[in-house]
Amino acid sequence: MSWADRTRAGAYGAAACAAAYGSMKLAQALGANALADKDPLRPDLRERLLARDPLFVASHWVLAGAAVVGIIVALATTRPWRAPLPRRLLLTIAWTLGILMIVRSIGPLGIGFVSDALVLTGIDEPPPEHAALARDLALWDLLLWSPFFLLWGVCWALAAWRLGRDRPPPTIH
Repeated sequence: MSWADRTRAGAYGAAACAAAYGSMKLAQALGANALADKDPLRPDLRERLLARDPLFVASHWVLAGAAVVGIIVALATTRPWRAPLPRRLLLTIAWTLGILMIVRSIGPLGIGFVSDALVLTGIDEPPPEHAALARDLALWDLLLWSPFFLLWGVCWALAAWRLGRDRPPPTIH
Protein backbone atom coordinates (compact mmCIF):
# COMPACT_ATOMS: atom_id res chain seq x y z
CA MET A 1 0.00 0.00 0.00
CA SER A 2 1.47 3.34 -1.03
CA TRP A 3 1.78 6.33 1.32
CA ALA A 4 -0.99 8.11 -0.62
CA ASP A 5 -3.30 5.12 -0.11
CA ARG A 6 -2.49 5.00 3.60
CA THR A 7 -3.26 8.69 4.02
CA ARG A 8 -6.50 8.25 2.07
CA ALA A 9 -7.27 5.42 4.48
CA GLY A 10 -7.01 8.03 7.25
CA ALA A 11 -10.07 9.82 5.88
CA TYR A 12 -11.99 6.56 5.59
CA GLY A 13 -10.86 5.62 9.11
CA ALA A 14 -12.05 8.97 10.45
CA ALA A 15 -15.41 8.42 8.75
CA ALA A 16 -15.66 4.87 10.14
CA CYS A 17 -14.82 6.06 13.68
CA ALA A 18 -17.40 8.84 13.36
CA ALA A 19 -19.97 6.27 12.22
CA ALA A 20 -19.20 3.97 15.14
CA TYR A 21 -19.31 6.80 17.67
CA GLY A 22 -22.45 8.29 16.12
CA SER A 23 -24.18 4.91 16.14
CA MET A 24 -23.42 4.49 19.83
CA LYS A 25 -24.70 8.00 20.62
CA LEU A 26 -27.84 7.40 18.53
CA ALA A 27 -28.47 4.14 20.38
CA GLN A 28 -28.05 5.98 23.69
CA ALA A 29 -30.41 8.75 22.53
CA LEU A 30 -33.00 6.09 21.72
CA GLY A 31 -32.68 4.52 25.18
CA ALA A 32 -30.03 1.81 24.85
CA ASN A 33 -27.22 1.57 27.38
CA ALA A 34 -24.57 1.09 24.62
CA LEU A 35 -21.53 1.53 26.93
CA ALA A 36 -23.02 4.55 28.71
CA ASP A 37 -22.10 2.94 32.04
CA LYS A 38 -18.45 2.90 30.87
CA ASP A 39 -18.33 6.64 30.13
CA PRO A 40 -15.53 8.21 32.22
CA LEU A 41 -17.62 10.85 33.97
CA ARG A 42 -17.68 12.23 37.49
CA PRO A 43 -20.05 10.16 39.69
CA ASP A 44 -22.75 12.87 39.81
CA LEU A 45 -22.74 13.26 36.02
CA ARG A 46 -22.64 9.49 35.55
CA GLU A 47 -25.81 9.14 37.66
CA ARG A 48 -27.56 11.76 35.53
CA LEU A 49 -26.41 10.02 32.36
CA LEU A 50 -27.67 6.62 33.48
CA ALA A 51 -30.95 8.15 34.73
CA ARG A 52 -31.48 9.52 31.18
CA ASP A 53 -31.45 13.14 32.26
CA PRO A 54 -32.97 15.20 29.40
CA LEU A 55 -29.73 17.18 29.02
CA PHE A 56 -27.78 13.98 28.36
CA VAL A 57 -30.43 12.60 26.00
CA ALA A 58 -30.30 15.87 24.05
CA SER A 59 -26.49 15.76 24.02
CA HIS A 60 -26.63 12.25 22.52
CA TRP A 61 -28.83 13.54 19.69
CA VAL A 62 -26.44 16.44 19.10
CA LEU A 63 -23.40 14.13 19.12
CA ALA A 64 -25.10 11.68 16.73
CA GLY A 65 -25.78 14.60 14.37
CA ALA A 66 -22.20 15.85 14.75
CA ALA A 67 -20.98 12.36 13.84
CA VAL A 68 -22.96 12.49 10.59
CA VAL A 69 -21.32 15.83 9.81
CA GLY A 70 -17.95 14.25 10.70
CA ILE A 71 -18.54 11.43 8.24
CA ILE A 72 -19.32 13.94 5.48
CA VAL A 73 -16.28 16.09 6.30
CA ALA A 74 -13.95 13.08 6.46
CA LEU A 75 -15.14 11.77 3.11
CA ALA A 76 -15.03 15.26 1.61
CA THR A 77 -11.27 15.34 2.20
CA THR A 78 -10.81 12.58 -0.39
CA ARG A 79 -13.62 13.11 -2.85
CA PRO A 80 -13.87 15.38 -5.87
CA TRP A 81 -17.25 16.64 -4.67
CA ARG A 82 -15.51 18.58 -1.91
CA ALA A 83 -15.33 21.50 -4.39
CA PRO A 84 -18.32 23.32 -2.81
CA LEU A 85 -16.65 22.99 0.61
CA PRO A 86 -13.77 25.43 1.19
CA ARG A 87 -10.48 23.54 1.36
CA ARG A 88 -9.17 25.68 4.21
CA LEU A 89 -12.31 24.93 6.22
CA LEU A 90 -11.84 21.18 5.69
CA LEU A 91 -8.18 21.46 6.66
CA THR A 92 -8.99 23.45 9.79
CA ILE A 93 -11.70 21.02 10.89
CA ALA A 94 -9.60 17.92 10.21
CA TRP A 95 -6.46 19.24 11.96
CA THR A 96 -8.45 20.59 14.91
CA LEU A 97 -10.34 17.33 15.44
CA GLY A 98 -7.17 15.29 15.01
CA ILE A 99 -5.22 17.30 17.55
CA LEU A 100 -8.07 17.46 20.09
CA MET A 101 -8.69 13.71 19.91
CA ILE A 102 -5.00 12.87 20.24
CA VAL A 103 -4.67 15.23 23.22
CA ARG A 104 -7.81 13.70 24.79
CA SER A 105 -6.35 10.21 24.40
CA ILE A 106 -3.06 11.16 26.03
CA GLY A 107 -4.72 12.52 29.11
CA PRO A 108 -3.87 16.05 30.20
CA LEU A 109 -7.61 16.82 30.44
CA GLY A 110 -8.24 14.40 33.31
CA ILE A 111 -9.05 11.39 31.11
CA GLY A 112 -6.69 9.50 28.83
CA PHE A 113 -3.68 7.22 29.04
CA VAL A 114 -1.73 9.33 31.56
CA SER A 115 -4.65 10.07 33.87
CA ASP A 116 -5.88 6.47 33.71
CA ALA A 117 -2.43 5.13 34.55
CA LEU A 118 -2.20 7.52 37.52
CA VAL A 119 -5.54 6.28 38.89
CA LEU A 120 -4.79 2.60 38.24
CA THR A 121 -1.35 2.74 39.88
CA GLY A 122 -2.71 4.56 42.93
CA ILE A 123 -0.67 7.72 42.35
CA ASP A 124 -3.87 9.72 41.87
CA GLU A 125 -6.26 8.57 44.57
CA PRO A 126 -9.95 9.23 43.89
CA PRO A 127 -12.26 9.88 46.85
CA PRO A 128 -12.63 6.63 48.85
CA GLU A 129 -16.39 6.42 48.24
CA HIS A 130 -15.78 6.39 44.46
CA ALA A 131 -12.42 4.58 44.31
CA ALA A 132 -13.72 1.28 42.90
CA LEU A 133 -15.82 3.04 40.27
CA ALA A 134 -12.93 5.37 39.35
CA ARG A 135 -10.58 2.41 38.85
CA ASP A 136 -13.19 0.55 36.78
CA LEU A 137 -13.81 3.58 34.56
CA ALA A 138 -10.08 4.28 34.25
CA LEU A 139 -9.53 0.71 33.08
CA TRP A 140 -12.32 1.03 30.48
CA ASP A 141 -10.91 4.35 29.35
CA LEU A 142 -7.39 2.93 29.14
CA LEU A 143 -8.43 -0.13 27.14
CA LEU A 144 -11.29 1.25 25.01
CA TRP A 145 -11.91 4.99 24.89
CA SER A 146 -8.36 6.37 24.86
CA PRO A 147 -7.17 3.98 22.12
CA PHE A 148 -10.34 4.74 20.14
CA PHE A 149 -9.80 8.51 20.37
CA LEU A 150 -6.11 8.09 19.54
CA LEU A 151 -6.98 6.06 16.43
CA TRP A 152 -9.70 8.55 15.44
CA GLY A 153 -7.36 11.51 15.98
CA VAL A 154 -4.56 9.92 13.96
CA CYS A 155 -7.04 9.22 11.15
CA TRP A 156 -8.15 12.87 11.16
CA ALA A 157 -4.52 14.02 11.15
CA LEU A 158 -3.70 11.74 8.21
CA ALA A 159 -6.75 13.03 6.32
CA ALA A 160 -5.70 16.62 7.00
CA TRP A 161 -2.10 15.95 6.04
CA ARG A 162 -3.18 14.36 2.75
CA LEU A 163 -5.59 17.19 1.97
CA GLY A 164 -2.87 19.72 2.72
CA ARG A 165 -0.54 18.03 0.27
CA ASP A 166 -3.15 17.74 -2.49
CA ARG A 167 -3.00 20.55 -4.95
CA PRO A 168 -6.31 22.32 -5.29
CA PRO A 169 -7.87 22.05 -8.73
CA PRO A 170 -7.31 25.08 -10.96
CA THR A 171 -10.13 27.56 -11.01
CA ILE A 172 -11.60 28.64 -14.31
CA HIS A 173 -12.57 32.28 -14.56
